[in-house]
Amino acid sequence: MRPGLLKRFAVAATALAPAALALGACSLAPAYQPPATPIAAAFKEQGPWTPAQPADAQPRGQWWAMFSDPVLNDLEARAEKASPTLAAAVAAYDQARALSDQARAGLVPEVDGSGLADRQRRSKNQPLRVGGPDAYSTDQLGASVAYEIDLWGRLRNLARGAGERAQASEADLRSARLSLQADLADDYLTLRGYDAQIRLLSDTVAAYQRAYELTEVLHNGGNANGLDVARAQTQLSSAKAALTDVTAQRALMEHAIAALVGESASAFSLAPTDAALPQPKVAVSAPSLLLQRRPDIAAAERRAAAANADIGVARAALFPALTLDGTAGWQNAGGGQLLSAPNTFWLIGPQLVGAIFDGGRRAAGVRASKAAFEEASANYRGVVLNAFRDVEDEMALANRLAIEAKDANDAVVAARRTVDLANVRYRQGVATYLDVVTAQTAALTAEQTQIQLATRRLQASVNLTRALGGAWGSGA
Repeated sequence: MRPGLLKRFAVAATALAPAALALGACSLAPAYQPPATPIAAAFKEQGPWTPAQPADAQPRGQWWAMFSDPVLNDLEARAEKASPTLAAAVAAYDQARALSDQARAGLVPEVDGSGLADRQRRSKNQPLRVGGPDAYSTDQLGASVAYEIDLWGRLRNLARGAGERAQASEADLRSARLSLQADLADDYLTLRGYDAQIRLLSDTVAAYQRAYELTEVLHNGGNANGLDVARAQTQLSSAKAALTDVTAQRALMEHAIAALVGESASAFSLAPTDAALPQPKVAVSAPSLLLQRRPDIAAAERRAAAANADIGVARAALFPALTLDGTAGWQNAGGGQLLSAPNTFWLIGPQLVGAIFDGGRRAAGVRASKAAFEEASANYRGVVLNAFRDVEDEMALANRLAIEAKDANDAVVAARRTVDLANVRYRQGVATYLDVVTAQTAALTAEQTQIQLATRRLQASVNLTRALGGAWGSGA
């Protein structure tokens, strides 16, 4: 480069640098605030909930430990390691992080290297050919630098949007993990409920079998009629059918659990257990703090923030882009010493490119980005409102189920007393066997309802924990 030319370039670069830095500090994205959503001061439903003092950094891990069930603890650990659903969510998060890193790379200059060694021949009849040999070689070694001055914040908004989408993907991962944990706990509690029903029906079938055999003996001795035998047979067969149905439902639930923990249903089994599970109290915090807890709310809010950054990217496309390019290296005609001063070459200079006419394409892009932000904001508000509804639903259900369970327990006590009285009256000959059958059927129904309500109350605890975004407390 001639000294005069080098001096002029230095002067131009010095004059351009402050302006470029000043423009590079601006951003055309609107100032972002999370979309406004009405939040109540307190939940409408009240119950025996454990108060919580939340903070988003607190762990929400092993909330299922509130059931004190080692089998459930083991299943949750196995699901964390082998669930394909969770593995897919982890892969999606890794992809989002990589895309965020890719976007941030645009904020720094790109440096590329190149090398060339070729031999070529020119046509004798090449248009506008001026002298030179027909065949020649070229050896070249060089590097190039390209850097876009972020005048309008386009690159920074691209990086910001990609980073916020990565955070949304991280929240999606937390949501997928919580959903997997809750689905597994729900299915396991359902299976435990089937175990209780199978025990009840097995005992009932055995009792009905004895009653049927006794009725046949009485019939053969002339102390019972054929109608009593038929009723006893009907009752026994119905109980057996119910037992078979519940056993089938348990098998299906066991298969569902196998899929959740990432194992083949053909090689998976869970032994029945008689241990009763406690009815836990779930920690409930203030409604405003639910926004810090629910991963789906966090994901929706981050997507709204990313859509806001996209507006800045679209607006920046309306203005010219300034790029600084430079290339330097060595080149010769083949053979000899390549890395020498006479073989050097270079090219350096700014490039300013902007649209003169694009048929309104860039303006349409700005309108589309604004509409996308409005869509993301509406989705965020919808997620928040649904979150509050979920919590209120589950607390209302838990409250009503607790009342219903008390009434169901009273019904079981009364039904068992009725069965005892009916048997006494039948043996004394002052009641028919129909009275016994009616009392036994009512008792069985009451006990089945009792088991189902106990299971539903446990499931309500799981669903309330899911609605709250996890459980509070160290290690919870």
